[in-house]
Amino acid sequence: MVDVRYNIAFKLYPYAQVKDQTADKPKRHKVVVIGGGPIGLATALDLGLKGIPVLLLDDHDGISMGSKAICFSKRALEIVDRLGCCDAMVDKGVVWNLGKVFHKDSKVYDFNLLAEKHHYRPAFINLQQPYFEKYIFEGIERAIENGAPIEIRGRNRLTSLVQHDDYVTLDVDTPDGQYQVEADWLIACDGASSPTRKMMGLGFEGRIFEDNFLIADVKMTADFPTERWFWFEPSFKGSGHSALLHKQPDNLWRIDFQLGWDIDREKELKPENIRARVDAMLGDKVDYELEWTSIYTFQCRRMEKFLHGRVIFAGDSAHQVSPFGARGANSGIQDVDNLAWKLQLVIEGKAPKSLLNSYSEERVAAANENISNSTRATDFITPKSDISKTFRNSVLKLAKQYEFARPLVNSGRLSLPAIYDGSSLNSADTTNLPDRTRAGAPITDAPLADGWLLHQLTNGFYLMCIDAKAPNNLKINGIDINTLTLSSKDHPILAERYLGDAKSAIYLIRPDQHVAARWYEYNADEITKALKIASNNNGKAL
Repeated sequence: MVDVRYNIAFKLYPYAQVKDQTADKPKRHKVVVIGGGPIGLATALDLGLKGIPVLLLDDHDGISMGSKAICFSKRALEIVDRLGCCDAMVDKGVVWNLGKVFHKDSKVYDFNLLAEKHHYRPAFINLQQPYFEKYIFEGIERAIENGAPIEIRGRNRLTSLVQHDDYVTLDVDTPDGQYQVEADWLIACDGASSPTRKMMGLGFEGRIFEDNFLIADVKMTADFPTERWFWFEPSFKGSGHSALLHKQPDNLWRIDFQLGWDIDREKELKPENIRARVDAMLGDKVDYELEWTSIYTFQCRRMEKFLHGRVIFAGDSAHQVSPFGARGANSGIQDVDNLAWKLQLVIEGKAPKSLLNSYSEERVAAANENISNSTRATDFITPKSDISKTFRNSVLKLAKQYEFARPLVNSGRLSLPAIYDGSSLNSADTTNLPDRTRAGAPITDAPLADGWLLHQLTNGFYLMCIDAKAPNNLKINGIDINTLTLSSKDHPILAERYLGDAKSAIYLIRPDQHVAARWYEYNADEITKALKIASNNNGKAL
């Protein structure tokens, strides 16, 4: 299969008549993932790399077409780095840290999303979703070659399911007919319209905003810088109430136009009308081709909880936010990062099933934060009254002259990693250590003499000891804890980011690179207690 827009060949997901289809009784699988988009693929890869057998069912032939998601954040890149897929993404993607905000034809201000030095990955890359999926799929192929227990079946559509106490029965339709499989655990990554969610009669509540936005992916050679440009009330004719310009690989540019609520979608999607808007924005002398277009509305919704018995929801099937701010796919990748290690511990009998409640707890909180930020951005971009518009434009006027007003400007606050403040998995937190690396926060990267910090924290729980000592090869309740010993003298950035004014520190770090607890020095009893909390394990036989 070749996508002529990107001039690359995408491999189809495997399809063949499998033994499950002719078996006398349904075959039981440890984990079945529904949906072969970016979140489903990443889930299958993460679990497979951990040695958990996983079957992925997708109702399509393979990689999706159309740009769809294009902005992938630093935290998402760090997660796929752990999965072995990030280098290809960064090499192909458009790396950017800078953005500009305009009001009409005047620049209000510019910003740098990663002004701080000493980070391995950039603030963002722009990369079309098909490429992102392609590189994850290639990571799965490599993992399978190395023995990872992952299987993908294309053109396999879930048609119904029945949940039992300790497994789920699935009815699957294929070109060769229907068959049944069973799953100890079912993970639904089947998008905002999630058939799985609908089959279970589960709600998806939230707010749909009364506005429409036109996406146009335009192929052209232009001398615009690789920055995010956003206009409020742009002066170019026919642009709508706001506009956004982003560069992608392959000389593609993403343009968004705000159209308003009461529109004729069919009329707006006619090529001649789209071209009229693009011509007004770019000028008559720019040659371009329309590659992909779509109209979308802002929607901010989520399920009440993401865990329902043996069925777990991740990505857009669990929560949906407006595209401005790049919170959709980036949040979904963080779902995967949060879920996989917890499910591994449960399947291996090292933690109780109740540990999975913390997946819903932490990721619902993250979804609430994303929805709140997306809602505020949408209300700022599309003021609903004359008073709101007057306030918005006054803020823009102030921001042009005064730095204090710039945080009030909201053109889509861009995705940040979730911090699990108040999580039931957090414990001891020494308050005199830096706030940015408190319990619940993701680890902040830092350079080491022979590489980067996050590359040393890739497999399981860690005790990170800075100017402190702890035993090696710890095992508590059957869970291995790795020890990473570092010196702030050799790595001075560590002192700034992890010690503050303290002389030493020990961090207990979860497998998803979030801080579970921290102390000034080693204490066996405290660390045992913190690990039990972080694994939701009371220490009794499971």
